[in-house]
Amino acid sequence: MCKLYHQAQELHEDGVHVVSVDEKTGMQALERIHPDQAVSPGKPERHEFEYARHGTQTLIANFEIATGKVISPTVGDTRTEADFVAHIRTTVTTDPDAKWVFITDQLNTHKAATLVQCVAELCGIKDELGEKGKSGILRDMGSRAEFLQDTGHRIRFVYTPKHCSWLNQIEIWFGILSRRLLKRGSFSSTEALNQRVLAFIDYFNEHLAKPFRWNYIGKPLVV
Repeated sequence: MCKLYHQAQELHEDGVHVVSVDEKTGMQALERIHPDQAVSPGKPERHEFEYARHGTQTLIANFEIATGKVISPTVGDTRTEADFVAHIRTTVTTDPDAKWVFITDQLNTHKAATLVQCVAELCGIKDELGEKGKSGILRDMGSRAEFLQDTGHRIRFVYTPKHCSWLNQIEIWFGILSRRLLKRGSFSSTEALNQRVLAFIDYFNEHLAKPFRWNYIGKPLVV
């Protein structure tokens, strides 16, 4: 995975998209009951702590390692297997003939039977996939993950080791989103939150996007 990060720019120049993908769940549409009080001489800005809840949204996003941009974001009510598969399909169709490498964690929806079927379709793979829970590639998560990680496929996945989701660069970007928008924002509805998140992504891509400087090379941090 760390090798991929260091090779991402070269791969990008060869037409290969290396993207870090994950879901940010439970983004709360909190509306502050009273407006903030602006900063004044000798007094810092005062942020209202009471709020009304208007529900939550989930963001599924891709951080492109070589460019630092967030591409093909999906914001919705849920984070189901179907949501993730639809997100991957939409992402790939932005450059349908390119090679794609998706870096993600080992959540079960990231190794789903429907994801295997989607990748097989998009890659034009006609092999028999078997039956979920019984046989073939679809049999279990292990067999499905093996298929999804196949380096011979135009679309493939690379999984973070268990308990190492911090290796996924999209987690760094989620921190930026939280600090710059979600933590101090006031949203009158889930629709307003949805629009503000997408607007922030547009702003980030235009004015702030740049690749993260990744120094870790995969060696143990503690011996």
